Amino acid sequence: MYLTLRDRPAAEKGAGRPVRQRVAGTVFLLGLVSLFTDISSESVNAILPLYLTSILGMSTLAYGFIDGIYQGVSAVVRILGGWIADRSDHPKWVAFVGYFVSALSRIALIPAHTFGAITAVITVDRLGKGVRTAPRDAMIAESSPPESLGRAFGVHRTMDTVGALLGPLLAFWILLVVPGDYRSVFIASLAFAAIGVAILLLVVPDIRPRRRQRAAAQSSVATEAADADDSELAPAPAAEPAKATIPRVSLRHLRTPLMGRLLLAAGLLGVLTIGDGFLYLELTYRDSVATKYFPLLYVGTNFAYLALAVPFGRLADRVGRARVYIGGHVLLLLAYICAGGPLAGAVTSLACLLLLGAYYAATDGVLPAIAGRLSPTGLRTSAIATAQTVVAIGRFASSILFGVMWTAYGREQALVTVSVLLLGAIPIAAMLMRGLNTPVAADADALADAA
Repeated sequence: MYLTLRDRPAAEKGAGRPVRQRVAGTVFLLGLVSLFTDISSESVNAILPLYLTSILGMSTLAYGFIDGIYQGVSAVVRILGGWIADRSDHPKWVAFVGYFVSALSRIALIPAHTFGAITAVITVDRLGKGVRTAPRDAMIAESSPPESLGRAFGVHRTMDTVGALLGPLLAFWILLVVPGDYRSVFIASLAFAAIGVAILLLVVPDIRPRRRQRAAAQSSVATEAADADDSELAPAPAAEPAKATIPRVSLRHLRTPLMGRLLLAAGLLGVLTIGDGFLYLELTYRDSVATKYFPLLYVGTNFAYLALAVPFGRLADRVGRARVYIGGHVLLLLAYICAGGPLAGAVTSLACLLLLGAYYAATDGVLPAIAGRLSPTGLRTSAIATAQTVVAIGRFASSILFGVMWTAYGREQALVTVSVLLLGAIPIAAMLMRGLNTPVAADADALADAA
C-alpha cells in the first residue's frame, strides 16, 4: 500500500519473528521541524485565552470566534494543500510554504491589539498550518514501513509534543522574569519558528512519492523482462522497454464507503470537541488559578501527550486504530466531566489535564494513519487532508457554538450540554468505524473488500 519499501529493513532475515523497525531519518527531521514550530506556536497559544480576555478585554464570545478561527480556518486550504502536494509530487515544498507563512504571522502579532487585527493574524497562521499538515504527514507515511506506521506517527507526535511542552514553559518563564511583557513572548516565538523553517529548507529531503512508485514499477518491468529473456533458448531482438504507468491522481477515488464512514464519524466527534482554552478558562475560574500559572495548564496536557503518544501508536498498530481513536474520545468525555463536574480542587484539575493529553495521544496521529490506509496510491496526502479538514471544520463550529452557549447560559451548563451530546455520539461513531477496525496487516484494497 505505501508505495515502496526501498531503504527499509529486509523481511527475509528472521521472517518468522517480528523485527523491530527503526524510525526513518526523515521522520526524525520532520519531528525537529515540528518541535521548534510548536515551541513557537504553543508559547503564544498558552497565553492567548488570558491575553485576549484579561489583557485586551475581549468577551468570551469574541474569544470563541477567534478560537474557532484557530481550530478550523486551516480547513479552507488543507485539502488544497494535500492535492497540490499529490499533484506536484513535491510535498516538502508545499509544507515549506505553510511553515514559512506561519512564521511570518508571528511578526504581525507584536503590533496587533484589536479584534480585527488578532483575527487576521490567527487566520494567516492557521492557513499556513492547513497547507503544511497533510504534506508533512504524507512524508512521514511515505518514509515508514506499513507495519510501523503508527509508531512513526507516534515518534513524530512525541517530538512535536516536546515542543508543545517547552512552548508554555518558555512563555511562563518570560512572564515570570518580565511580568506582563507579552511582546517578548511574541519575539521569542518568531525566533523558534525561524529555526523550524530553516531545518525544513536545508536538511529535510525532498521525498517524491510518485517518482518512487514509478521507479519501483520500472524496476519490476525490467525484472520481468530479464526473466523472460532467460527462459528463451534463443534471445529475441531487443524490444522497446515497457513504460511503467502511474494512475492519474483524482479526488473521486476517495469516494469510497469506508472513507465516507470515517469522515462522518470524525466530523461528528469533531463538532463535540471544544477548544482547550475553554477548559483551561473553566479550571482557572473554578479553582482560582493564579494568572501567572495559566501557561502551565498547557504543560500538564502536553506532558501526558508526550508520555502516551508512542504507546498509543503501538497500541493502534496492534489492536486496530479505530478502537484507539474511539477510546480517545472516551478519555475526552472524562476530561469534560472532571472540568465541569461537582468536584473541584488540584487533583481534579490535574486529572482533567492528563485526560486531555491522553485524548490527543490517542487521536492526533491515529486519524492520519487510518485515512492513509484507506487511500489509493498517489492520494495519501489528499486523504489525510480530507480527514483533517472534516475535523477542523467540526472544531471551528464547536468553538463558536460553545462560546455562544457560555455567554448565554453560563460555562457550567455549556459544558454539561456538550458532555451529554458527546456521550451519545461516541457509540454512533464506533458503529460507523466498525469496518475500519482492521490491524495493520491489511491494506486498503483488503479493507475495501471487507466493507
